[in-house]
Amino acid sequence: MLRATATVPLRYLLAISQNLEQITHIKNFSLSRIQASQFGSVRFQQIQIHIRAIISLSRIQDSIYLQVEQLAVIIQKSKYLVVFTGAGTSTSCGVPDFRGPKGIWTLQRQGKGVPEASLPFDRAMPSLTHMALVELEKAGILKFVISQNVDGLHLKSGIPREKLAELHGNSFREVCPSCGMEYLRDFEVETIGLKNTPRRCVEEKCKARLRDTVLDCEDELPGKEMNLAEQQCEMADMILCLGTSLQITPACDIPLRALRNGGKVVIVNLQQTPKDKDASLVIHGLVDEVISGVMSYLYLRIPPFVRVDVFQIVFTRCTRLSDKRFMKWRLRVASIHGQNAPLPFVRSVEVSFPGRPELKVATLSKQPFLLKRETVAKRSCCIMLKLNLSDGCACSYTSIDFPVDFQGSLNLSTLRNVQHIYQVERT
Repeated sequence: MLRATATVPLRYLLAISQNLEQITHIKNFSLSRIQASQFGSVRFQQIQIHIRAIISLSRIQDSIYLQVEQLAVIIQKSKYLVVFTGAGTSTSCGVPDFRGPKGIWTLQRQGKGVPEASLPFDRAMPSLTHMALVELEKAGILKFVISQNVDGLHLKSGIPREKLAELHGNSFREVCPSCGMEYLRDFEVETIGLKNTPRRCVEEKCKARLRDTVLDCEDELPGKEMNLAEQQCEMADMILCLGTSLQITPACDIPLRALRNGGKVVIVNLQQTPKDKDASLVIHGLVDEVISGVMSYLYLRIPPFVRVDVFQIVFTRCTRLSDKRFMKWRLRVASIHGQNAPLPFVRSVEVSFPGRPELKVATLSKQPFLLKRETVAKRSCCIMLKLNLSDGCACSYTSIDFPVDFQGSLNLSTLRNVQHIYQVERT
């Protein structure tokens, strides 16, 4: 039986139900049978998303329906919920896990090749589970997140830094060992193992070399993150472990600290874990499907992910000394983290000059995206930039009009914000 929830509005269920054509089990329903003409093109894509959500819930009803309902009730009663996440939280984002059926270590034991991520970390988008946790935090239900992942997706999704402990580091985070300042990048930091990176702290009285935050196999867990995680678990009346095999020490023992003060531990993971015997509830299933069901029972909406990519355009010019009628200038599309920092979401930049046929168009196909030209000094110009974006972006390109006045100041620098809106959707 289909039911309307905060995630699946009644009007869509009515429209879908009228077109099921005697299909009694929606799990056998094919999305290809729905035509845009049946609903109107405006709603077609949104209806498809809701159908996928219903199909996901129907799978849960066939196997672990009662356990999902039980988990929702436990969360509803919880006064201090802490979530402990592992690699299984990010597998639907294209990030491989370690011990799953197709995990890195599982395939290595079978003599098979190591699986590649379907997208690099900087293109991976938060999953349904990541975004559900954001909604739970905003609703005041979720108090803290402890993560063993280094993919940075919890921060990217919107979990506040002060409510997150990243036990194994973050591929996008650098830290100053001198003053403690943290820097979150939009590109993967080049090193791992708490090594120096090419950048320095921007604090005026510091300027120390920054370090990456990703642990190598022999590195100990960072004391600050570890202590914070232990404190939160001791305060919690419920620890929800999501997508973790709970085998990596000492991190795997942290959730059990909740038991000392009468708290509960709940585990959601595809495989059994060594800590199952200590849990009040164990659900063997896909994290995204289980959490989608929980959010439905709690009448909470899983929000879409909104990604904001930021870059800068730097324009510099100088008068040619030999002939002041002409002007030499340079235009550069660069990262806001520094002109030499990576800009992973841009594949190439096409530069054209509307109304100026004497100026040749240019294609900048690799970093640095730098164009050098010489033009008549007294004429203003409009530069058209077309940024071709990397795979994983919501659109393939974005265009910017960049007017230039050669009689203005000699150095111009402007920030451009490009906003891509993603609907978190997994089939």
